[in-house]
Amino acid sequence: MKLQRLLSLTRQAVDTYNLIEAGDQIAVGISEGKDSLTLLYALHGLKRFYPKQFELNAITVDLGYEGMDLGPVQALCKQLSVPYTIVSTDIGKIVFQMRQEANPCALCAKMRKGALNQAALNLGCNKIAYAHHRDDVIETAFLSLLYEGRFYSFPPYTFLDRTGLAVIRPMIYVHEADVIGFKNKYHLPVSKNPCPVDGHTKREYVKKMIKQIERENPGSKDRIFHAVVNGNIPGWMPDREYISKED
Repeated sequence: MKLQRLLSLTRQAVDTYNLIEAGDQIAVGISEGKDSLTLLYALHGLKRFYPKQFELNAITVDLGYEGMDLGPVQALCKQLSVPYTIVSTDIGKIVFQMRQEANPCALCAKMRKGALNQAALNLGCNKIAYAHHRDDVIETAFLSLLYEGRFYSFPPYTFLDRTGLAVIRPMIYVHEADVIGFKNKYHLPVSKNPCPVDGHTKREYVKKMIKQIERENPGSKDRIFHAVVNGNIPGWMPDREYISKED
């Protein structure tokens, strides 16, 4: 996928759900993965021509795993002239050594989001951009059906009333396959996820299931995505704001 296509799909989501307003200070949560680095490129590119001016800050929550080298990400942010902040934590140690959680993903996500939110507030940001793409939307809908008994997926825009921050997801129209193509074409500095349970989660199980369904029923993923968009799920109606009690 070329940058122009990425920018087009990103702007489509931003315009449809009014994700960016003039004067926004947007924190971009950056890991060393393909999705967040692609989002950084997308918002940096959009910033150059979007009629509503906004500013970017890149933030990485370092979970404290050994061997993490954030130098390439720092270099990319410097190249793009985006301020970059690293938040050092012991989240990895707390989750896997101290707490030894049976469901480590839930605790890790909660602590990581808390650290990211606080860093964004400290930098004066009013919005945080997550790098969830179209496939993430579909997978989350399946996870909700299988493990929660409801049809739900995270919305493009969420206002967090406890912090006053808004979460935006500008890549909801971008396919994961296109993210992979963009990563390869533009040589993004992606590193392997050091998490001990990477590749062994419920999300990975659902991802494989959806691939099998798509092979047997071509077009299924598109139909599932449109079911989410048109399914009266809170936050997926462009003219209504979704307010969350979560941090």
